[in-house]
Amino acid sequence: MASAAAPQAKKSLKQDVYDHPDFYQIDSLLTEEHKLIRSSIRDFVKREISPYIEDWAQRAHFPYEIVKKFGEIGAFGPTIPQEYGGGGLDYISYGILMQEIERGDSGMRSTASVQGSLVMYPIYKFGSEAQRKKYLPKLASGEWLGCFGLTEPDHGSNPSGMVTNFKDMGDHYLLNGAKMWISNSPKADVAVVWAKNEAGRIHGLIVERGMPGFTTPETHGKWSLRASATGELVFDNVKVPKENLLPGKNGLGAPLMCLDSARYGIAWGALGAAMDCYESARRYAKERIQFGKPIGSFQLVQKKLSEMLTEITKAQLLVWRLGTLMNEGKATTQQISLAKRNNVAIALEIAREARQIHGGMGITGEYSIMRHMMNLESVVTYEGTHDIHLLILGHEITGIPAFV
Repeated sequence: MASAAAPQAKKSLKQDVYDHPDFYQIDSLLTEEHKLIRSSIRDFVKREISPYIEDWAQRAHFPYEIVKKFGEIGAFGPTIPQEYGGGGLDYISYGILMQEIERGDSGMRSTASVQGSLVMYPIYKFGSEAQRKKYLPKLASGEWLGCFGLTEPDHGSNPSGMVTNFKDMGDHYLLNGAKMWISNSPKADVAVVWAKNEAGRIHGLIVERGMPGFTTPETHGKWSLRASATGELVFDNVKVPKENLLPGKNGLGAPLMCLDSARYGIAWGALGAAMDCYESARRYAKERIQFGKPIGSFQLVQKKLSEMLTEITKAQLLVWRLGTLMNEGKATTQQISLAKRNNVAIALEIAREARQIHGGMGITGEYSIMRHMMNLESVVTYEGTHDIHLLILGHEITGIPAFV
């Protein structure tokens, strides 16, 4: 069904002619390797995502075949060492990958960033050597898809209140509970799940599809991230082998470290969506004729475009500097929060202004604007809501936590 619909989607989209804005010559701060990676992933997006994404989104279809293709292009776990199947790349390379994929679609970026930052990262960082060798190469290649289980129906911004738990049964653990709003879960082969032991301490466990009592109901009726798979994780007396416990770190700090990595990728990714909206609006403003001249000649349209470019340029400098700090091991949770919150907010505003410039055409699948806008309404909430990131910064500024 997907392949039959794809040619029509490609025809209606015409041609993906995207090129990124670079008003402050930020390309000069990138290495040749960075530019080569960007060129490669951009070509991939133009070939494998852009021609079909509007059709996938309209049908709420997750193209599972993209998982293997992401693995082949090196989009999964790019910062993981090569010995485990990763790319061994730096954090700016990772950011560029996420930016280019989300320029295509936020749901596609979610698929890749969950796999790399929330599944492969904790297994590499907190897992045993046996766990690394068993899981990471298959996740890196796209042979397996993974998901991350932290959010629960009653515990989103307050993950420490989770009720999912496991008990030591001697030769195995018995896992019970449920997780919600989990990207990739309906198709995932493995899940990195965070649960409390009998002492109330949070640990990570690797749960595999096929374990009795483990189910992944799919979430339907989404108006956002329609081309990605979202669902639940349900654990009903699931027997988890003891060797599946992540031994390297426990406590809430462990999953929060994973979220730092994911939020960093989102800061770059949301910028990709913003740049796509801006470039579409810029082209449309030069082509659309009203009152006998291009609408780009009117002051209010120029104002919108100028403000878009200003915010994009500031965001580009922000993530480049953050990437440098990540490479040096100096980036803090608070710095990552600032970038995630800022870049998603400006992306949403740019999408809305771009929709205005496109007029009625902006709500159609002929352009990417409305799809980006709907997607970003999820991105502004997940991996820490817009307001929670404000409180993270507020705590850093004042030294006073406002969460309790």
